Amino acid sequence: MSAELKGAWNYPTRVLVGPGRISELADACKTAGISRPLIVTDKGLVDGPVVAKAREVLKGAGLTSDVFSDVKGNPTEANVNAGLVAYRAGKHDGVVALGGGSALDVGKLVAFMVGQTRPVWDFEDVGDWYTRANAEVIAPSVAVPTTAGTGSEVGRAAVVTNETTHEKKIIFHPLMLPKIVIADPELSVGLPPFLTAATGFDALAHCIEAYCAPGFHPMADGIAIEGIRLIAEYLPRAYVKGDDIEARSRMLAAGSMGAAAFQKGLGAVHSVSHPVGAIFDTHHGLTNGVMLPYVLVANRSAIEEKMALLARVLDLPKGGFDGVLEWMLEFRKALGVPHTLAELGVKEDRVAELAEHAERDPSTGGNPLPFKAKEFETLIRAAIRGDLGAAA
Repeated sequence: MSAELKGAWNYPTRVLVGPGRISELADACKTAGISRPLIVTDKGLVDGPVVAKAREVLKGAGLTSDVFSDVKGNPTEANVNAGLVAYRAGKHDGVVALGGGSALDVGKLVAFMVGQTRPVWDFEDVGDWYTRANAEVIAPSVAVPTTAGTGSEVGRAAVVTNETTHEKKIIFHPLMLPKIVIADPELSVGLPPFLTAATGFDALAHCIEAYCAPGFHPMADGIAIEGIRLIAEYLPRAYVKGDDIEARSRMLAAGSMGAAAFQKGLGAVHSVSHPVGAIFDTHHGLTNGVMLPYVLVANRSAIEEKMALLARVLDLPKGGFDGVLEWMLEFRKALGVPHTLAELGVKEDRVAELAEHAERDPSTGGNPLPFKAKEFETLIRAAIRGDLGAAA
């Protein structure tokens, strides 16, 4: 039987959507079996109104909580280990992961690792390595996203940087999926325009790469296409007017949709963004935004037909691949996303190293065309120099 006729499909958890749903956090914790949650967040939120509101809701329902916020933008094993210390010290029985993708990933990893005896790297998303984990001691988690980007709230994996090897690793287990998600758009109102755009491009990269990935997964394709449409319509609104609740709501949905779709696969955008982020500590979503048009051009021969459909869905004035590429470049420019990796501080003297890491990245298997280090060197150098033609 053709491989194109076979697939394995999974879909997310229960998601409570809408303004004011943070008021249901305590009920969500109780449903998940959590009575003493550790709130895992980031330093930018820890002293703000979102964390204060979450703790108020929990306290009002008789649930005690502590807060852990030692989370970097590109989380490391040290962040996870520090979270585990806080979890055990507070005798917690579950996690509320609250914030952007970094906080969500660390929160999920703390809940996953608290009962494990092996190092986190033993659970990398390779083959059936997840079966090494003791599933019976994985703590429950509730996810509360405050950005519309990674979609980690509906994902069964988390990304963590190995500072020794300067590699981002994807850690996977089916039970890492949060029990319940609270997608309250009011919590993302305070996100500044720069982060609104950067996280929005993370969601866009997820949707586009999932749509372009080879394989038979029409449900993921449908979700990805609608996610792209939502982002095209609502990200500019959220960027210009941060308190546009409808736009924030639709972007939260698009973020989750991207993560639901990319179970089909990702591609060279993420293959490059992972090592660039690990080595140069760049914002992941922003790096994805820089890389998107270069990767589209590099894969053109394999995605022409898909881009023709996407141009029709977006009702672009010019059809086909060229229409999508022109839209992408204008969309990116309007939202302040740089055109080159050089603008993010990436240097050409690291191209060979980045290319080697990119070839090994698990996202590479989902790229429409087979890329090796040689192709990645060409792609990365083109993105550093800002030469789209050189990416072909």
